[in-house]
Amino acid sequence: MTSSPAPIKIDIWSDVACPWCYIGKRNLEKGLAETAGDDDAPRVEIEYHSFELSPDTPVDFEGSSAEFLAAHKGISIEQAQAMNDRVAQIAEGAGLHYRFDLQKHTNTVKAHELIHFAKAHGKQLEMKERLLSAYFVEGRHVGRIDELVALAEEVGLDGAAAREALEAGAYLDAVRADQAQASAYGIGGVPFFVIDGRYGVSGAQPPEAFAQVARQVWAEKRA
Repeated sequence: MTSSPAPIKIDIWSDVACPWCYIGKRNLEKGLAETAGDDDAPRVEIEYHSFELSPDTPVDFEGSSAEFLAAHKGISIEQAQAMNDRVAQIAEGAGLHYRFDLQKHTNTVKAHELIHFAKAHGKQLEMKERLLSAYFVEGRHVGRIDELVALAEEVGLDGAAAREALEAGAYLDAVRADQAQASAYGIGGVPFFVIDGRYGVSGAQPPEAFAQVARQVWAEKRA
């Protein structure tokens, strides 16, 4: 009997404040779920990496989501609102109920540090999901340490240890290393998926595209 190959490694660069990153996460999960019933289902290991879309955003941005988007992209408030409405519609198709009306724009570097803290304690995937839901669905403030500590506790992490790590910037170097790797790969936008270190997939592809690439790479590993 032949031994099973090592799992497919999927490295994902994304930002907590990126609406397409949450949609892409859901589509990837649905695509992988499609392959789960295969006779020889691909085994997959997922790791998230830090990417800041707007590193100059203040922790406490004064203004609405549409105002932020208008200023960031140099468009009118009406155009920004229309963009948000369109993204919210696509998110609904992925099973996500975005609330741009509640959104609190903020700097995401501390959220990225928290994801690295969670990774060190075996909870990276849970922390990433919790932060995305908090930001896009619940209107939570993911830039403040107090709020981040509360979210860490919600996924079963030690709040005191999380606070200590965030206040000390213990994982800032890890965030910067992810960003340097993204730059080395030429990643200019997110979500960006690196499949088994060989294939790059850009953007929130549909579930069937992720299912197809997982099956293809698994077959190659089998061969």
